[in-house]
Amino acid sequence: MPLGAGMKAPSHLAGEDQSAWRLGRWAAAAPAFAVPLCLILAPIALFLAYSFFSVDHGNVVYSPTIANYVRFFTDPIFLPIFWQTLLLCLAVAILCVLFAYPVAYFLTSLRGRRRYVLLVLLLVPLLMSYVIKIYAVRSILGGNGMLNRTLLALGVIDKPLMLFVFNLNAVLLTLTVLLIPFAVLPIFLSLERVPRALRHASADLGASQAQTFWRITFPLSFPGVASAMSFVFVLAIGDFLTPQMVGGQSGFTFGRIIYSQFGMAYNWPFGAALSVILAAVVILAISLGGRFGRRGERT
Repeated sequence: MPLGAGMKAPSHLAGEDQSAWRLGRWAAAAPAFAVPLCLILAPIALFLAYSFFSVDHGNVVYSPTIANYVRFFTDPIFLPIFWQTLLLCLAVAILCVLFAYPVAYFLTSLRGRRRYVLLVLLLVPLLMSYVIKIYAVRSILGGNGMLNRTLLALGVIDKPLMLFVFNLNAVLLTLTVLLIPFAVLPIFLSLERVPRALRHASADLGASQAQTFWRITFPLSFPGVASAMSFVFVLAIGDFLTPQMVGGQSGFTFGRIIYSQFGMAYNWPFGAALSVILAAVVILAISLGGRFGRRGERT
């Protein structure tokens, strides 16, 4: 809690001294509020203001208009790609949770320092360059990649598969591989807080391991699952670099559209409008993740 928030002045101070005391508290807390205000709220407010402008022959027209939002909802291109991107990112979040949950569960089953050593090793890829990791995935899934070479050598296929090359499948798989560590950590932390005594009590009462998992472990770890899904979804929907590098022409996403508006199209007001829409989706995803997480805790 920042200094000055929810804090009462000492009762022995006089009225004016209490006011000065509160003012000093808020002045001391001002730097803590200044950083998020300048780095988060101010850019969002600037984008919101810019989204109501327009562009005429390469020049920004500073006259209020809702034409950018009308264009988004009426143009036959943007809405389908927007919904397609939402479904893609939702699939990435689900796949990441499905792969991350067994890993996190295995880590929590270990004792001593081994669990934290393995957890650190699992999180090491997060320290690597994002571009290098994308190229590593491309070297495996590419037309001349390791996967196709192995399948050709084994005689499983006659020609290289293009199923995971420069399309939405490639974007889906690459994002899943890159974002799994972000799902492991919140699930691991949630599983670690599940009391072992409850599992032992369940076993003592005659429940099988499967019954203990579905009735005790999973419900108590659901807040971590909700956090992991919302976290991965937000990271995936804001990513434009991965679709740019592995998506090709058929792997177009909403993030690439926003990137193009600030780049080649040089239409910053429309790009700002699309960014505001994306920010609204991100806020909604975070809110839903927090709501389901709190509901899981109450359950």
